[in-house]
Amino acid sequence: MTEHVGQESQILFENRGTLGVITVNRPRALNALSYDMLRGIDRALTQCESDSRVKAVLIQGAGEKGLCAGGDVVSLYHLIDSGDLGEGEEYFRAEYTLNNRISKYPKPIVAIMDGIVLGGGVGISAHASHRVVTEKTRLGMPETGIGFAPDIGGLKLLSQAPRQLGTAMALTGRHVGAADAIVCGLADYYVHTEKLGELISYLESATDAQSIELVISKFVGNTPESVMALNAFWINTAFAGNSAEQIRDAVAEHAEQGNPLAAELIEAMRHNSPTGIKTALFGIRRAKTATLAETLNRDYNMAVNAMRSHDMKEGIRAQVIDKDRDPQWDPATLEEVSETYAASFYNQPDGIAGLGLKDY
Repeated sequence: MTEHVGQESQILFENRGTLGVITVNRPRALNALSYDMLRGIDRALTQCESDSRVKAVLIQGAGEKGLCAGGDVVSLYHLIDSGDLGEGEEYFRAEYTLNNRISKYPKPIVAIMDGIVLGGGVGISAHASHRVVTEKTRLGMPETGIGFAPDIGGLKLLSQAPRQLGTAMALTGRHVGAADAIVCGLADYYVHTEKLGELISYLESATDAQSIELVISKFVGNTPESVMALNAFWINTAFAGNSAEQIRDAVAEHAEQGNPLAAELIEAMRHNSPTGIKTALFGIRRAKTATLAETLNRDYNMAVNAMRSHDMKEGIRAQVIDKDRDPQWDPATLEEVSETYAASFYNQPDGIAGLGLKDY
């Protein structure tokens, strides 16, 4: 029997054998996460954790387009525009607390990362214990394109990627396919979309992490070639720069030499928020030696401060509300964004309680 645990049935939950199945069910909005949906996922996890019959959890998206396109930034824009930042703060608190819970969940969680998996969608999947991607996967942390920086603990994940590949993703917001997602440590298994139904059926009798791995291994296909791995040598050098300006100039040089990936990345850096890029660079450097909880605590500070800044509202307007794709960033260039200003986004805002996540 399917239960509705989110607003207007936007989060569905059902027991299938030993598997608790959570479905993000808002396909017309690419399963974008509202506050009530985050709380619905949390309630479903609580139900699964307390039910001894449930040995594992599966998270999937409804519809054919993807797992989740991220947070509900349209609603966030209207909250910022109206000055009602309190609701935005509660949204981010619920989101990051859920991300942390997924990473520490006592039962295996299988995330089906089919189709679009962006931002908040990465948050409900890439922290899971077993992460499945497909030939349709388009995964990314596109926050610098909306005047923000990667959140949901994404910088911790990206900081662990080899050869600065995660830094390249964080600063440019590049969407990657299955192979790049696996190389960057954001996913584990490559399974063809047509086999997902059968895979899930077999998982319904799983008893533990070992049995889940055994089942998934029977469906794993040959992973395609990773574009980012093929470009890892120059990415490692270019994105190791001490400043965003140095990185930009190094990427531009490779683009001028005819490298197509470099051309794509420099175009993104020139279009994205300079404040977001510098904030992301500062954040990913710190995340490398931080725990996930520490990173999420900083993400909360950053998100609350970003709501009060110019670029987040302007970025959402240009990309999602008016869709003119012509954001007017302020400051307008990397050179105008001081390192101190970028770092300040991670400071706890005055009068706002921190997230307070612990590592135990």
